[in-house]
Amino acid sequence: MSETTPEAGRYAAVPPQVDLPAMEHEIIDLWHRQHTFEKTLEATKDGEPWTFFEGPPTANGQPGTHHVEARVFKDVFPRYRTMRGYHVDRKAGWDCHGLPVELAVEKELGFSGKPDIEQYGVEPFNAKCRESVTRHVDAFRELTERMGYWVNMDDAYWTMKSSYVESVWWGLKQVFDKGLLGEDHRVAPYCPRCGTTLSDHELAQGYQDDRDPSIYVRFPVTSGPLAGRAQLLVWTTTPWTLVSNTAVAVRPDVRYVVAHKDPDPESADTTASASSADPTSDDLVIAEPLFEQVLGEGWSLTGESFLGSEMELWTYQRPYELLDWPTTEHVTVDGRPTPADANFIILADYVTTSDGTGLVHQAPAFGADDLLTCRKYGLPLVNPIEPDGTFCKDLPMVGGMFFKSADKPICEDLDKREIMFRLEMHWHSYPHCWRCDTPLIYYAQPSWYIRTTKLKEQLLAQNESTNWFPDTIKHGRYGDWLENNIDWAVSRSRYWGTPLPLWRNEDDPSDVICVGSLAELSQYVGRDVTDMDPHRPFIDEVTFTRDGHTYRRVPEVADAWLDSGSMPFAQWGYPHVPGSKEKFEQNFPADFICEAIDQTRGWFYTLMAVGTLVFGQSPYRNVLCLGHILAADGRKMSKHLGNILLPIPLMDAHGADALRWFMAADGSPWSARRVGDEALQETVRKVLLTYWNTVSFHALYARANDWTPAPTESAAVATDAESGCGDGPSRGCGGVVPPAHDVDGSVATDAESGYGNGPSRECGGVPARGADGSVATDAESGRGNGPSRECGGVVPPALKYRHILDRWLVSATNVLVREVTDALENFDTQRTGQLLAAFIDDLSNWYVRRSRRRFWAGDPSALWTLHETLEVLTRLMAPMVPFITERVWQDLIVTTDPSAPESVHLASWPTVDESVVDEQLDEAMAVVRRIVELGRGARAEARVKTRQPLARALISSAALAKLDDDLQAEIRSELNVVALESFGSAGDLVDHSAKANFRSLGKRFAKATPKVAAAIAAADAAQLATDLASGPVSLPVAEVEGGQAVITAEDVIISERPREGWSVLNEQGETVALDLEITPQLARAGLARDVIRFIQDTRKQAGLDVSDRIELAWDASGELAEAVEEHLGQITDEVLAVSATHAERGADWAVEPDLDLAVQVVKV
Repeated sequence: MSETTPEAGRYAAVPPQVDLPAMEHEIIDLWHRQHTFEKTLEATKDGEPWTFFEGPPTANGQPGTHHVEARVFKDVFPRYRTMRGYHVDRKAGWDCHGLPVELAVEKELGFSGKPDIEQYGVEPFNAKCRESVTRHVDAFRELTERMGYWVNMDDAYWTMKSSYVESVWWGLKQVFDKGLLGEDHRVAPYCPRCGTTLSDHELAQGYQDDRDPSIYVRFPVTSGPLAGRAQLLVWTTTPWTLVSNTAVAVRPDVRYVVAHKDPDPESADTTASASSADPTSDDLVIAEPLFEQVLGEGWSLTGESFLGSEMELWTYQRPYELLDWPTTEHVTVDGRPTPADANFIILADYVTTSDGTGLVHQAPAFGADDLLTCRKYGLPLVNPIEPDGTFCKDLPMVGGMFFKSADKPICEDLDKREIMFRLEMHWHSYPHCWRCDTPLIYYAQPSWYIRTTKLKEQLLAQNESTNWFPDTIKHGRYGDWLENNIDWAVSRSRYWGTPLPLWRNEDDPSDVICVGSLAELSQYVGRDVTDMDPHRPFIDEVTFTRDGHTYRRVPEVADAWLDSGSMPFAQWGYPHVPGSKEKFEQNFPADFICEAIDQTRGWFYTLMAVGTLVFGQSPYRNVLCLGHILAADGRKMSKHLGNILLPIPLMDAHGADALRWFMAADGSPWSARRVGDEALQETVRKVLLTYWNTVSFHALYARANDWTPAPTESAAVATDAESGCGDGPSRGCGGVVPPAHDVDGSVATDAESGYGNGPSRECGGVPARGADGSVATDAESGRGNGPSRECGGVVPPALKYRHILDRWLVSATNVLVREVTDALENFDTQRTGQLLAAFIDDLSNWYVRRSRRRFWAGDPSALWTLHETLEVLTRLMAPMVPFITERVWQDLIVTTDPSAPESVHLASWPTVDESVVDEQLDEAMAVVRRIVELGRGARAEARVKTRQPLARALISSAALAKLDDDLQAEIRSELNVVALESFGSAGDLVDHSAKANFRSLGKRFAKATPKVAAAIAAADAAQLATDLASGPVSLPVAEVEGGQAVITAEDVIISERPREGWSVLNEQGETVALDLEITPQLARAGLARDVIRFIQDTRKQAGLDVSDRIELAWDASGELAEAVEEHLGQITDEVLAVSATHAERGADWAVEPDLDLAVQVVKV
């Protein structure tokens, strides 16, 4: 780690190697000692509020890595907003109620359902539930601290707290008073294992693929014109519901036809007549649009057909007589007589002809549409299924069976009795309980509903004013959900939850009173009950009398999602707790919420629903909808799937910053992603260590050159205008981005990197120039021995006099500030990460590597520029990776600037200085880098090693014109060439050949293709290549109509072969050519580079630091000795040798046998 007590005014020593997890633990201790989080809140207390709502976890299980995901986003944006001066009140919360908690406790107690709970006792069961939701709070606290998630856990809200429950009661009373809460007998999804209904948003979370039978069944017609001679062909995917078949629905405007199975399909007419004398006729009634699809070949039409409306009230024989059918009044709701207690045809507009047969089996106890339609016809509701999901035990054949298990015996029975027409097995999505995985049943029973359908237009309007990330959710997944919104089944027949505050008149069930608080309940009861626990069973015992009637609470508890949706006000105890109104008004609506995509129809929906119901407004403005973090098996991480990856060991292996970066920036956060060691190692290597090694490199050479940005009394400080800086002298030029050296901390030598030759690049490189090309004096540039060099030079050199690479970096840094700020304003962490990672890579592999010699020489321009860059970059990275940036801030900024904030998280967000953004320079540098990349490729193709200097590189005249002398020098140095010239100086370097693309030509020229191919071969290949680049070309071919063959680039295969002695590479319109002739002088320069490389390796093996000076002794002969003597100055500069002696080699010298070179290095 870095020094704990660095010298005043100097950088701390930053080692090239870092143990990220160990460093993070040190930073956590630092934050505790300095109360950094609390200070950020205090520092911004007068700032504009910026609110986020914490979607609370349930602490009845250990936290998993998937819990880290949303918490990263819920930390990144509050940190960012805090640095921008906003006050972000970060209140934690704990979700306590609900079915998941009850099921976990049932499992612990070995219970199998509600009867066991009743026998055990509701009071001790709920006590167990209460204890379970606090069991792993410490583990969540540890996770929160370890990952650097700053949130106030000491003042967290608990949804089981009495004040929270009372707030939920208050909200429900507002809904009740608006006439939007009522009891109804409806078909709703029901879990037989848990013994309770589920809301539609809970239903959406539990679909699984099941393989179930899809069957076509015959129902004989018993009245109407087809009585006794045809059968209704009915389709169903739930054979078990046939036991309670009540009716068959048809669509009134669809035409139904009678089909006859022809004994001889090959000779049958398309229309046949059925024998009316045949009482066992197999004629089938089916919707006309489905005749071919379902029956097809082998069946023909009898010619009889009926509109659905004509078939109304025809009776038929139901498939089972296992139940005693109740007697009805034989009358429809609108007063028309019906023919029987049940089993006749009814009309329904929801019948479709997209699949099935157009005749829909009705079982009103198990289908919402069935129930509504059958009620209109006065039909009974017959339910043979017990609350535990099994058929009544006294039923033949299926008695005691679980409803889904009854499919098999029913299908076998139907087939045996020849009622089955066809059976197919199919995979389909079937709803299961989202917590216990039990198949759900649509079950008719009474439940309390919030009439959200009455607010559909309001909810849609609220959605329009909400910003969704990604935007596709707004009118896609979420918008569709609102468009198809159904009433919210808000009651649960369970125990551990917020009790519904509804007291019912025992003598008149329609008389219900909704209570909004314990204080209000006290008024009804006539005694003070404000201190009582509002949970079951205590609240169940509270009754009161009014006008001579006794009122008793309904037994249900509320859907736990009602708790969640009420948190914007209930977290404060609104409106009952003193001060809660002020807190609520300051923090409503939220500026930002964030959870995974499964909350789209969960927390996101219930928040908006409750907010709109109670306050007429959605409680959030911006919502991030994250993709799931998946386990290695590709499934969502989940406690009940047992595939959770533990986050603490993961962070102790790779560091919390690595995990945070992965969650926020590695791939689209809107998509599902798999987390694992490999992905985190990549983040550490490419981003964190590159950034860290840049800092280490900078600190090393600043300390080695006794340079510091700390001000001294004798040193004049440049103004902002002089330095081009926006934040004061120590933060000049808007900041910078981290250079990088090798991952191991070592810095590449010229020999390793292929840096150029020539005096202009030795020992500091190109001199600082003004914008007009003039060379700056020492006083202007900050060099020299006067006051500006005290403590290494405390005056930031004026921007116009800095090295061209520095000016480029200053510009690029300010562009980065602009773009990162824009990305975070748009909640785009992926873009933020891409920008930062690319910048770090550019700085590491371009700026620092190209400026290396200047750092060795202690060039103030380079040192200042990198200092400013790292200061700004560290602030930009702080919200994403708070630990490593804090360490860097402590080591580089706090140590050298007494006025700097004591933490990077107390620093302000950087602002862009547009005056130093040089778009022309940025564009020119991009050209330089493209040319360098092509030049490297050309070397690789020619298999010429990088250390071998070449005479010249050629580029286009247009590219050369964009580059001033300094940029041309950068290219010469990077490509290790003596000269950079335009192609005009060398003539054509490529031989072209052209041949026909017969596949393309044959399509258009057919038999004339060989003649066209011959014309192509005869053409001037070079000219043809040039002409085709501009568009189609005409070639004279007599065999083609008109005598001219028009060809395009697709018709010709152009080959380019560099002429002898050149390597040429062309990509995306840019071309670089390298002259491969190696003169004796160039060969010796190459040998000198080999010598440098070997000496550097020897230094490294000797354990020397990269800044250590040495005394060098060497021994070589022949051409190698000549090369060393010729380039001795370059060699000593590169290897930091203060002296170099040609001597007879000793036995302990390092030897390079391929060169016959021996060296000895001795640290000075």
